[in-house]
Amino acid sequence: MSSPLILSIDQGTTSSRAVIFDASGKPVASAQQEFTQHFPKDGWVEHDANEIWQSVHETCRKVLATINADSVAAVGITNQRETTVVWDRRTGEPVSPAIVWQDRRTAGFCQELDAQGHGKLISDRTGLLLDAYFSATKIRWILDHVDGARQLSNEGHLAFGTVDSFLIYKLSERSRHVTDVTNAARTMLFDIHTLSWDQQLLDLFGVPASMLPDVLDCDAYFGDASVLFDHPVPIHGVLGDQHAATVGQACFEPGMIKSTYGTGNFVMLNTGQRALKSEHQLLTTIAYRLDGTTTYALEGSVFIAGAVVQWLRDKLQVLDQAADSEAIAESLDDQGSVVMVPAFTGLGAPHWDADARGAIFGLTRNTGFEHIVTAALESVCYQSLDLLSAMRADGATISSLRVDGGMCANSWVMQLLSDILELPVQRPENIETTVLGAAVVAGLGAGIIGSLQDITTLWKLDREFVPSMADGKRQEKIKRWNSAVAKVRYQV
Repeated sequence: MSSPLILSIDQGTTSSRAVIFDASGKPVASAQQEFTQHFPKDGWVEHDANEIWQSVHETCRKVLATINADSVAAVGITNQRETTVVWDRRTGEPVSPAIVWQDRRTAGFCQELDAQGHGKLISDRTGLLLDAYFSATKIRWILDHVDGARQLSNEGHLAFGTVDSFLIYKLSERSRHVTDVTNAARTMLFDIHTLSWDQQLLDLFGVPASMLPDVLDCDAYFGDASVLFDHPVPIHGVLGDQHAATVGQACFEPGMIKSTYGTGNFVMLNTGQRALKSEHQLLTTIAYRLDGTTTYALEGSVFIAGAVVQWLRDKLQVLDQAADSEAIAESLDDQGSVVMVPAFTGLGAPHWDADARGAIFGLTRNTGFEHIVTAALESVCYQSLDLLSAMRADGATISSLRVDGGMCANSWVMQLLSDILELPVQRPENIETTVLGAAVVAGLGAGIIGSLQDITTLWKLDREFVPSMADGKRQEKIKRWNSAVAKVRYQV
């Protein structure tokens, strides 16, 4: 009999990927597929949930065709968080486009609730700030703006789920409506201390409890992926993408910290079994819950990181492919005064300014596309500094930073990140730790992987970047960045 394999699904903001891992954490086969991004209005971001499902189904089929599918013993899922799908239980069809985590259409409603004094209740129970980023106001918007949706929800016909829940519903042939604690914790409806949906918050946002999925531990049994297999294959590992990356980076001890550079940039600091409250605009969240034990984290979220490179490629068309940005930045002798603030959908932590918009400052007659490309890459490092500065202000002692995500392949960015943060930056051999994290939790749940200690041995260092920039130059760059952010936030 062949060794057991794990199918891990990574459903991201711009693409879906399926990877087959063996029991040692080694990838055996992979497939990836981008899907359409929709921007119907300023600040609106939407996906077609059926297109997401199709991309997941096709990538899974591709990797399964390369192996003996009978060897797959478990399925793991990690996903873009907060993105909101509402579908009709009777048909399995979404009633509207999925509203993406980056979407800002409900920012005005959040401001109204904040003015009414609801922010503290939300923060105390969910660990989140009252913001359009999270799922609750997106659900309400769909119920209030899609014809007939409110009545259908009151009649019990509609289901809500983040993307993981929608995928499980599809994979299990509509037999399971479930989610995990990490995704539930990002809805602004879930009490992270009692680990339950909060009725007071449901009433505040006008969300019927009948719409909600059951909430399970990350390593629980979520159902069988019967659409993909002709034999029972359990879904055993489900986590939001940043939580999966925390597991994949083996950040299991309090004080360990990782930073993921995908569409956005997300820094997560393990705080153990204590849910610490930030005094500097960071989020308290559930890092993961395994074997009945909840581990908490402080998190900082930046909306635009890798997405700025995608913007350069697709909208400005100054790049043929994202990887070209590294050579362009390396070739530039002097960046001059050009600074980009990529606040395309507002600013996330620690500013939380929904009204901010992107801008480029310091243009001269000498400015070329290479300066703009470099400024875009630099903006990712400056935003990371903002997050880590907030964590340090909350009392965190940070000695090094583990990084992952597609942008980490850019060594120029990683060196600048080390210089700006004044920290060693550790890049692992496998920078796609998100999909690995989902796989290893599925392996834990299925008994293929024995313990967290086994996962720790999977992490291998590829390269450590150490600070080398003169302090005067660093301070000048940071000063220019802070000035640019202030102008974006407070412009008329």
